[in-house]
Amino acid sequence: MNKGWLLLLGLGLAGLVHGEENRLQADLQAITADPVALQAAQQAGSKASFFCANCHGENGVSKLPEVPNLAGQNPAYLLEQIRKFGVGERKDEFMQGLIKVLKDNEKIQIALYYASQTPLPGKQDAAKVAAGKVLYTKLCARCHRDVAHGDELIPRLAGQHPVYLKLSVTRYRDKTGERQNPLMSSAVAPLKNEDIAAVAAYLNTLP
Repeated sequence: MNKGWLLLLGLGLAGLVHGEENRLQADLQAITADPVALQAAQQAGSKASFFCANCHGENGVSKLPEVPNLAGQNPAYLLEQIRKFGVGERKDEFMQGLIKVLKDNEKIQIALYYASQTPLPGKQDAAKVAAGKVLYTKLCARCHRDVAHGDELIPRLAGQHPVYLKLSVTRYRDKTGERQNPLMSSAVAPLKNEDIAAVAAYLNTLP
């Protein structure tokens, strides 16, 4: 196969990926704009997410410290992460296998259900929290916002498990491949392990 065909194939696959992403997000927005449809989707998501509850908790508050809370997460962001796991853009064999069996409407329903749930902030060492706030404000707040709620493209970090946060930030910093985002890797590059722990402690306390 010559380079021209390879380029066309690559462009075609990229178009399919972006097409799926746009379609899912458009469907999500349409449901969110309709209160009756939104309530029905959230109720359906509660049932569709039954296999997620084993790790992420029935209400999206994780049972395992290394597994992220999904409660209160931005639905558009959460839906995009579900899509990325399904196509292998995010690497986790267990998650990829589970998500591949979901229908598109179930992916949307699950995202909306978890977004409607309430996260539970934790309590951390006051000195560590203070140090983490300084680092967060300097390095992270520009994208993740002052209260760490993010937006439709940026994840909510407030109330997240410290263990999960430390794991994720370390992966970005060390460029291990599980999480790939050049902006994140650049932002957290100067952080030492103790800095990451402080930022994680601070974020865990936010409502």
